[in-house]
Amino acid sequence: MWTYFPELLARPVPRYTSYPTAAEFSPAAGAIDQVEALEAVAPDQPVSLYVHIPFCQEICWYCGCNTGRANRAQRLSAYLDALTAEIRTVATRLGGRGKVNRIAFGGGSPNALAPAEFLALLATLRDAFSTDRPILSIELDPRSFTPDWAVALGEAGVSRASLGVQTFDPAIQAAIGRVQPRALIGETVAALRANGVASINFDLIYGLPGQDQAGLSATLDEAIALAPERIALFGYAHVPHLLPRQRRIDASNLPGQDERFAMATLGHERLTAAGYEAIGFDHFALPDDALARAQREGRLHRNFQGFTEDDAQVLIGLGATAISAFPDLLVQNEKNSGRYRMRAMAGQLTGERGVRRDAEDRRRAHVIEDLLCGRIATVAPFLAEDGLRDRLAPFLAHGLAVLEQGGLQITPGGRPYGRALAALFDRYRIDQGQRFSTAI
Repeated sequence: MWTYFPELLARPVPRYTSYPTAAEFSPAAGAIDQVEALEAVAPDQPVSLYVHIPFCQEICWYCGCNTGRANRAQRLSAYLDALTAEIRTVATRLGGRGKVNRIAFGGGSPNALAPAEFLALLATLRDAFSTDRPILSIELDPRSFTPDWAVALGEAGVSRASLGVQTFDPAIQAAIGRVQPRALIGETVAALRANGVASINFDLIYGLPGQDQAGLSATLDEAIALAPERIALFGYAHVPHLLPRQRRIDASNLPGQDERFAMATLGHERLTAAGYEAIGFDHFALPDDALARAQREGRLHRNFQGFTEDDAQVLIGLGATAISAFPDLLVQNEKNSGRYRMRAMAGQLTGERGVRRDAEDRRRAHVIEDLLCGRIATVAPFLAEDGLRDRLAPFLAHGLAVLEQGGLQITPGGRPYGRALAALFDRYRIDQGQRFSTAI
């Protein structure tokens, strides 16, 4: 159903999990701004928490996450001490304001921790923040998932889990350093279901070394058979100049741009035929899932976790390299684990770099989110910009988007071009090809 126009996908563009993107972060915004933003939170304002655990039992070669080996117990315990201190400092700055409705645990792999450590961390969060029955979600590595972890998630009331599946092909698993048999994924899904996890997501990747359409189709067969409520199908971003671990991947064996486009098309066709609804440009959800309902009702949003039905305007990131989002501020915590621990244990906020969002940024962020979430974006105020109509013209001519009375909307056939269209309204984008992945 999609037509390939390579010239419209040639420019590397961001994934737009925020606007401005992390590429615009600088030391000009940091902990001082973080204090002001926290103290401006209203008493009953909805707040979401993201808790970053930067450890994995094994490091995958393709991965772009901020994570390290969980090979020393003291290393993990020292991090948890610092994370606990940061939680208390942030809570003190909030002073009881804000209502925490969601807590997401990501990484890395949160299940690099022991189940008892996870439960203790959750208890600390519940004690520190104003919350009642928040939606709890977690990212999991099936390779280090145990029955004790399944029981702990049930005890905690976790209702959503995302599994890093990537591919079911054993040869490709070996090529990316992520060996996990199909039976292991099935056992993990069954254990989660048995312990009350009602919404399961699979992360899948196309464009991997040695992968072709037949291999992707086989992976989709396996995924559909296990029936997760959500599937995220990402294009692999090969940027070894930024991620040295990717140098272990044979780049000569990576699919070309045309093959990547064909894989994205195949994924969309297979998943929608299996009953999943397409969400944005790379997510899929069963019709009864909250994500699909949000899209149908025009409530879909996009944040650092991807497409979401979370409408909180305040997202507080906790842990090394976690990012917080406020209406007029994006700020990222210290990435270096040693400096993060020192600052957190000293009772300091750990914001190290970020960007203040002025009114123009907020207007453009709204346009970009509307476009990527399938809504009509009001772009009339931007159409007088030099060259914008010319850059937009080929997308309109090919039927990838429609422009009527100053409202721009991406068509179903334009989904693969969503990021490229969004980039037209990004005032920071110049020729930064080395900083971003391909648009498909």
